[in-house]
Amino acid sequence: MSIHLRIARPVLDLCRTVAQYKQGLGFEELAHFADHDGFDGTMLGLSDADFHFEFTVCRRHPVTPQSTPEDLFVFYVPDHQAWTERCQAMRGAGFKEVESFNPYWSQQGCTFEDADGYRVVIQRAAWRSPLTPQS
Repeated sequence: MSIHLRIARPVLDLCRTVAQYKQGLGFEELAHFADHDGFDGTMLGLSDADFHFEFTVCRRHPVTPQSTPEDLFVFYVPDHQAWTERCQAMRGAGFKEVESFNPYWSQQGCTFEDADGYRVVIQRAAWRSPLTPQS
């Protein structure tokens, strides 16, 4: 079974968010739409990934993003050099480095906040299921 995940979020400034995520995370614009039943949106991701992000604004009834310190996108980047470069790209894209609410994310990662207050963690580790036996 093949599954593709879309994560959708409202934003205040679509152009700003698209630019920030493209530069900070190296995402590509996969698709976009304008005034589809009052919504404008852009899908960002990596063409070979099984997920993408959709950021939208509503022309008729704007939605104010409601983030919390625990709303996280976590990206696992195990290679130290690649992790350092990704963190630099996040800063260069205008993400604000913030203290993690959960101290776990500060042990091997950096937490960043976008212009709408949503957080992205760049974790310097490979993801491994805690259910998988370690060798």
